[in-house]
Amino acid sequence: MHPCKQHCRWRRRKEARPEEIVEAALGLFVDKGFSATRIAEVAKRAGVSKGTLYLYFDSKEKIFQAVIQNMITPMIEEVEVMVKSYDGDTETLLKKIVRGWWDSVWDTPLSGISKLIVSEAGNFPDMARFYMENVVKRVRYLLEQIIQSGVQNGEFRDVDVPTVTRLLMAPVIQAYIWANSLRPYDDPQDGDTYINLHLDLFLQGLKKHGQGA
Repeated sequence: MHPCKQHCRWRRRKEARPEEIVEAALGLFVDKGFSATRIAEVAKRAGVSKGTLYLYFDSKEKIFQAVIQNMITPMIEEVEVMVKSYDGDTETLLKKIVRGWWDSVWDTPLSGISKLIVSEAGNFPDMARFYMENVVKRVRYLLEQIIQSGVQNGEFRDVDVPTVTRLLMAPVIQAYIWANSLRPYDDPQDGDTYINLHLDLFLQGLKKHGQGA
């Protein structure tokens, strides 16, 4: 093999390692829990040595932060750009964002993060605080902006926006927790039906009386 080709392949592999470690860690965190997952297991699933893993991350907490920064933060940033550039009715924007987020997370390992945080928050408060500040509050702020805009332009009723935003988010989070805990023991639930009905009921309650469905 040509030395350059061999070097370039090695370099591509090296550059991909942090992402491979993060993906391996997410799967283990969701399957086993944060406290039960060992660094050696993450390294093994990622196909690297424990020593190699420590070249990139010095703790499980840092790996968890990388999961958020690599897999969830880009989704939030995409929504932030969409909100800033959107020119249309508020109802459509709200549906687009909530449905888009659902499609990106439902039936993927990312849906297990909500259960992970709820389960581990008491033992790992810094991890819970990091998730709260970098995910929950950022998403909540975006949704509050959208709902407030709908109130101001007359599409939505005059409501307590922070509370209504929590009510919008709660069934989505609950569904993620259910999917990663009781789902195997419950009757089947179609994800599309669930999110569409949730949005329909939510928006019917939020829109001003007399507006069309």
